[in-house]
Amino acid sequence: MANLFEGITLIVNNRDRDQLDTPQELENKVRNKLVLLYFGSRECPKCQEFAPVLQEFSNRLLDEFYVERAAQLVPVYVSQDQTKEKEQQYLQTLHRKWLYLPFQDKYKRELRKKYNIKVIPSIVVLKPNGDLITRNGVAEISMMGVGCFKNWWEASEIIDRNFLLAEDFEDWTWKSMTDPLRQIKYKVKKSGWGGVTEGP
Repeated sequence: MANLFEGITLIVNNRDRDQLDTPQELENKVRNKLVLLYFGSRECPKCQEFAPVLQEFSNRLLDEFYVERAAQLVPVYVSQDQTKEKEQQYLQTLHRKWLYLPFQDKYKRELRKKYNIKVIPSIVVLKPNGDLITRNGVAEISMMGVGCFKNWWEASEIIDRNFLLAEDFEDWTWKSMTDPLRQIKYKVKKSGWGGVTEGP
């Protein structure tokens, strides 16, 4: 996933505005984690309406007082703001662990094109290898809150790839009763050798 941000500087939304700009820093930050790309803007009324929902979602997943999945999600704000001041105002509504690109960075436009973003707010969720899990993050967060993160996490199958050997996949069992539906929804299917491939 670090190659998605290769040559790019990401800034931490904290008081010091720490910058992650070396390949090693970026790799350490995103390795084995889901990446959430949030395309939004301070001027957008729908983004303003969505802000409290996103704030609650962020706090539940990123705040050490909740500790549900704090270390397993990397949220990145891909600002569509017209001015740096508006961007900074919107960042104040986001958790301090969010990352964002520098205001003038043209890579924001490339990301918007790459993921075919037509409206904001939009949220794209990616597997650690960069494969797409969903483009409908806004709707899923609005409907399910933090519950949708479990769906994304299971669809990514990070845990299985990290802790199971190839022979462990031979007698595969579903992780939960809803796993078959999740596999269909996120177009994940088992390949012949027991790995995971994207569906058609």
